[in-house]
Amino acid sequence: MKRLLLMVMALLVPLCYYGQVKYEQISSEKLGETRQIKIKLPRSYEDKPDKVYPVMIVLDGDYLFEPIAGMVDYYSYWEEIPEMIVVGVNQDGIRMEDTSYDERSLPTAKGAKFFEFLGMELMAKMDEKFRTSNFRIIAGHDFTSNFINYYLLKEQPLFSAYINISPDLAAEMDARLTRSLTNSEKKIWYYLATGSEDIPDLKKNILSFDNQLKKIDNKALHYKFDNFENETHYSLVGKAIPSAIEYIFENYRPISQKDFNEVLLQTSISPSKYLSDKYESINELYGVKKKIRLNDFLAVYQAIEKTRNWEELKPLYKMAYDNFPGTMLGTFFEARYEEETGNPKKAMRIYQNAYGQEKIAFINTDFMLGKAEAIKKDFGYN
Repeated sequence: MKRLLLMVMALLVPLCYYGQVKYEQISSEKLGETRQIKIKLPRSYEDKPDKVYPVMIVLDGDYLFEPIAGMVDYYSYWEEIPEMIVVGVNQDGIRMEDTSYDERSLPTAKGAKFFEFLGMELMAKMDEKFRTSNFRIIAGHDFTSNFINYYLLKEQPLFSAYINISPDLAAEMDARLTRSLTNSEKKIWYYLATGSEDIPDLKKNILSFDNQLKKIDNKALHYKFDNFENETHYSLVGKAIPSAIEYIFENYRPISQKDFNEVLLQTSISPSKYLSDKYESINELYGVKKKIRLNDFLAVYQAIEKTRNWEELKPLYKMAYDNFPGTMLGTFFEARYEEETGNPKKAMRIYQNAYGQEKIAFINTDFMLGKAEAIKKDFGYN
């Protein structure tokens, strides 16, 4: 059901936000021609002038841009992924020229020029015109999927994540990529997909390629493979897009019930450090500054309550003051810390100090003053 919903959203969301798509013409010296691109800016782009955004380049933009831009908008709306700048490169009628390669299976003629256009002109244009982060993704389908892999053969790959949907792999591409990904020191997200009803020759090569990739022992490589049951060369695209997006940004997502049960409730884990490390990782991996989510604070607090690891409240309330200044969140955590570590009178005063602060979640003035009154009654304080 979830997959069905996502597929429907992939079709509907682009229609809802069609008016936000910018069409631009880029004059390319490398290609000696003008190329049309589509650009979908994030919803917050105009309202947050200091914010930077990852960039996703979508080849076959004439048909692949809309479903990818729709999924990015949908997931980012629910904070499952960061907002992104999505750029589609239209290739209707010229994709074979754009992706051409020679007998050595390397870009040639128009293919070599298109390779330079994407890497040296299009990305430079995006960096110059928009507020981009250093996290970059590229996506393609069959011929264009094969083509995006040439960037991984460079010593310093331009992109961090590669979405390969049923690639039509050139000869030796699998071996070259296996060597490159084995030796990569840069963190790389590599997604590969086929379907049980995919074009037989493509599927055969993709399955063989997967067998090579899953044997790679490199902590810098994040690899996921999907073989969708009963999906054709074209229908698998609707399932591959959300699967790839979810995988690439799994570290960005809010703390899940699985994280809560399997990580936060383990007594050997510091919940507050887990929270801090999670958001430092988000900033480092995706090049975006993400404020700690309120629900993630509350999940960590609940874990501390269950494990009765009260010392963990001290770093937690400090982070809460930094992330939600002026609210009662940090005050509540600090009061709970004092209450559970033997300082009830101090806790009572801190609860009372919440008066005039901004309410947040379930924490309001009545709740905080009620906690103070309960301590006052229990200990007979004035």
